[in-house]
Amino acid sequence: MQKLKTGVVKDNCNPEWNEEFTLSIKDVKTPIHLSVYDKDTLSGDDKMGEADIDLKPYVQCVQMGLNERPDDSSVKRIQPDDTNCLAEESNCIWQNGNIIQEMILKLRNVESGEVVVEIEWVDVIGCKGLSQVEL
Repeated sequence: MQKLKTGVVKDNCNPEWNEEFTLSIKDVKTPIHLSVYDKDTLSGDDKMGEADIDLKPYVQCVQMGLNERPDDSSVKRIQPDDTNCLAEESNCIWQNGNIIQEMILKLRNVESGEVVVEIEWVDVIGCKGLSQVEL
């Protein structure tokens, strides 16, 4: 299991990280688990909530085999439901020759809280691409 951490944003109730991470995905059926913590200097960090990123809708968009489209054109809309952590409708969008998915995730196990995330698949030489993945 890979664990990545953002930097700490101090003294902010609505932090913006604007960080980019690269993950190695072995199974697109397994969601990416996201945990949010409040950094405490004197005691242990407090868990603020968690969410899962379901990759399957994104993979389905990539597997459509789309070619050049106008930038910012919508490929697919994903609705929030009981099987995902979406706070509102999410869009897979064609941008700069790739598909990205923008989403607002509602944190679980907390009174309130949301995290804005954008995902994009990057093929790595020698690895299986999304077009060859079975869902």
